[in-house]
Amino acid sequence: MDLGLNGKCALVTGASRGLGYATAKALAAEGARVALNSRGGDKLRSAADGLGGVAIPADITEPGAAERVIAETVESLGGLDILITNAGGPPAGGFESFDEAAWQKAIDLSLMSHVRLIRAALPHLRRSDAAAVLTITSYSVKQPIPNLVLSNSIRAATVGLTKSLALELGRDGIRFNSILPGWTETERVTELMTFRAGQNGTTMEQEIAKQMAESPLGRMAQPDEFARPAVFLVSPAASYITGVMLTVDGGMYRGTL
Repeated sequence: MDLGLNGKCALVTGASRGLGYATAKALAAEGARVALNSRGGDKLRSAADGLGGVAIPADITEPGAAERVIAETVESLGGLDILITNAGGPPAGGFESFDEAAWQKAIDLSLMSHVRLIRAALPHLRRSDAAAVLTITSYSVKQPIPNLVLSNSIRAATVGLTKSLALELGRDGIRFNSILPGWTETERVTELMTFRAGQNGTTMEQEIAKQMAESPLGRMAQPDEFARPAVFLVSPAASYITGVMLTVDGGMYRGTL
């Protein structure tokens, strides 16, 4: 299937590694022109160079960073058709382990970064004939994960934002969807499994094995198994799909809705 992405201009944040990088790579393979954002460093430059893309370093939780990232993307690529908002998750821990400052930091990372990027991108997306926004959240918004109270709570707000914008801005020709990934073999999951091992007096490998055993497929996902549905959702091939919260979790979510 031709996804219709050849020549489209896309920005992926949190793209130096993990799900963001896998998605940027898949977009580039479909012929899209890609800008990659993360906090910066050699890893971002190497990732962008390897895909023939543009590296735009910035910490999107900082005031004014989202506007600058969008402006540099449009200047470098000549426009913006696709925005994929992705950010690393907040730290693991129980409710009483976090003070108000930790909550605010998590809100800036896992909610306001999406808000600010989308707000800055809207004027440019309105000029596109194939505008699409994809927010990356977590299946925890449907089925909370133990010791991830910050992520469980704040990512749910991002899903509410995504659905609201799909309803509000559909007449402007902009589609909004979200992917709710499950356990995927990324650096973020390694960090979470290390935290669990410390809590349980086990090893990271043992925690990974336990998590894999809970999956109906008996394993974690590979990043490209996330990237393929992500790229489809932002492509013109999915032109009548909006307001969808798609779980890509290997069946981990137990509900029917």
